[in-house]
Order: sequence, then structure tokens, then C-alpha cells
Amino acid sequence: MKYRSAFDIIGPVMIGPSSSHTAGAARIGRIARTLFEKQPNKAVISLYGSFAKTYKGHGTDLALVAGLLDFDTFDERIPNSLEIAEMVGMEVVFREEKAVPEHPNTVKINLSDDDSEIEIIGISIGGGTIEITEINSFKLKLSGDPAILVIHRDRYGIVSSVTTVLSQYKINIGHMEVSRKEKGEMAIMVIEVDQKIEDDVMNELKMLEDVKRVIRMVE
Repeated sequence: MKYRSAFDIIGPVMIGPSSSHTAGAARIGRIARTLFEKQPNKAVISLYGSFAKTYKGHGTDLALVAGLLDFDTFDERIPNSLEIAEMVGMEVVFREEKAVPEHPNTVKINLSDDDSEIEIIGISIGGGTIEITEINSFKLKLSGDPAILVIHRDRYGIVSSVTTVLSQYKINIGHMEVSRKEKGEMAIMVIEVDQKIEDDVMNELKMLEDVKRVIRMVE
């Protein structure tokens, strides 16, 4: 893996004993919250590999829930996140899974409320660096860098339409991929960029034909 800075190795400013088990977990939880776009009523958190074996001792459970509460890695409320989740009415269920994952620090998070639900799978690589590898069974790679997710119908010209809008606003693309389950059905476009995506860009993207949702990932 290519590191962008020394902070990718030594980890971010954080609360907790481990950058991979605490800071990384908090980032995964926060991205899941961002993708859900609101506070969930229920979170079912399935832990795999090293996460399943050590999550209580390393505070992984506290960090994941803190992320779901939209707390940053250095938030002093992280040690009390389970109590805070209960106070705000978010039910949290932890499951220790026996399946052997591709990466030892793997978590699956299912979020839901009365209107919607989402499932994401994330891995904590080390030094606070993470990747989201699945969203609702769509295979992808989302690192947590500034990015947008475009949920759209799989139609001819949609990729060109999205990149044309970004080009008009002089937004440089660092990484881009499209994931689909079946030809012609729904797909997800992941676009990591070098700068913040402003509201006017978001609004223009949302107006494109066959685009259903656009989600901005903000660190």
C-alpha cells in the first residue's frame, strides 16, 4: 500500500490504545453514518478476525459507536459512546463472527430506521487508514478521502455526464470506479477527489438524468 504522509503510518490524533482498532474503527463508523445520511435507530455490528477477538480490550466497540454518533477520532466522548447511544435512542447490537475474513480487522455494519437501511463492510488497515469494501453488496473501494458516491441507473453516458460536471468546476479526480450487480440496473460510482465538493456541484450532479442520489464524504 502507498502511504500519502507520515500520519498514515503513525496514525491520527485519537482517543484509544490502537490506531487500527480504535481510530480506524471510529472512521469506519463515521463513514457508515455519513452514508446513511442520518442518525440510525438501530446498528447491528458484526466483528470478524482480530476485531472479534479483541474489540472490548482495545475499545473497538466504543470507537465504532462513536463514529456512528458522528464523533471524530479525538473526541473525548468516545469512552462514553455506548451510554450516549442509549441516551439518543440508538440500539446497538454486537456480533462476534467466526468466519475468517480476507483482512483481520473487518467489520460489517447494518444501520436501519423506520424508513431505510444500509449495510457496509469496512476494514482497518493500520495507522487509522481504512477502506470501505462493500455497500449493500456493491463491491468497491472507498478510503475515506474527500469523495462523492453517485448512485445511478446503469445507462450509457452517465459516467461521462458526471465527469463533465466535475471538469467544468476544475475538480481533479484521484480515483474513480463503478460497481454494478447487473447490466442496466442500479450502480454506484465512487469518485475520490483532491478538493472539497461544494453545494453547487452537488446540486448539478443530482439534476443529471438517471442519477438517484449523490452523497458527499467529508472528513
